[in-house]
Amino acid sequence: MINKQPGHHSLSDIIEPVCGTEGFPESHVFAEGIEVLPASDAEMCCRIHFSVPYITRDSGPLHLHIIEPKQYTDEPETYPLVLYVQGSAWLEQDTGSQVAQLAWFARRGFVIAVVEYRPSTVAPFPAQVIDTKAAVRFMVQHACDYHADPQQLFLWGDSSGAHTALMAAFSQQDEALDECHPAQLPAQVRGVIDYYGPTDISKMSNEPSVLDHTAADSPEGLLIGGVRPADHPALVRPTVPMNYIVKSHDIPPVLIFHGSQDRIVPFGQSVLLYEALKQNDKEVSCYQLKGADHGGEAFWQSHILNIVETFVRRCL
Repeated sequence: MINKQPGHHSLSDIIEPVCGTEGFPESHVFAEGIEVLPASDAEMCCRIHFSVPYITRDSGPLHLHIIEPKQYTDEPETYPLVLYVQGSAWLEQDTGSQVAQLAWFARRGFVIAVVEYRPSTVAPFPAQVIDTKAAVRFMVQHACDYHADPQQLFLWGDSSGAHTALMAAFSQQDEALDECHPAQLPAQVRGVIDYYGPTDISKMSNEPSVLDHTAADSPEGLLIGGVRPADHPALVRPTVPMNYIVKSHDIPPVLIFHGSQDRIVPFGQSVLLYEALKQNDKEVSCYQLKGADHGGEAFWQSHILNIVETFVRRCL
């Protein structure tokens, strides 16, 4: 991203204010053999603002990659706002790993901000949730800069990022999981999209996995400060999204996708969340992708994104 500084000019500063070709002459220069095709604007384009700082911690600044539909009209539209939390086993994130796929989705008419949070080796739970809520506040405050509608807010994440997204949505008014008082997000989360997220770190070994989820230096152990989860139930308890589900509390609708052969986060983790939401009369839909592993192309096919878009539009 080229940050807009006073006195700084780029090509977009010159071109973007010129919207439309009405009144501008069409070229009559031509040559034999040139083919003519009609211009079409049926499919939307996007632009990406890379590494936008949203807050500075003791460990340094945290950033967002912001994808927005390109504006070509004199009266720019606003679009629903989606914050995407990248999975990383709560360690350092590769926040660019899903940007290409998310840009496909943004072309359907969404502003998407990919969230960087502090890794557990720098700051254990609930730092990741606190950072995500700070990112929400930044995007709400700067919504007009990116043509986002802050009243149409969604959280989406994969793996540990899905866990963080769920926690941020389910604990919107929990002061223990926020740095603002009173703890409340500036806009209501309309829905959460959960791609194969862990939900109870004390039960990750209840099904086969290629990882050790029980050790102090496991992703789950590092999340709670580098201790064995089984030995510290009091530290595990606040990390479990299901513990925030109460019939009398507002919980946004949840859409879950999870592979049946996930080698990292067992499918049963999504079953735990699905059953808890159902038992408390909350809105939830869950899709098992038969034969799918932990992420990959299966989760970014058009028919899957169609389900995601239908969910988002319905929640609006």
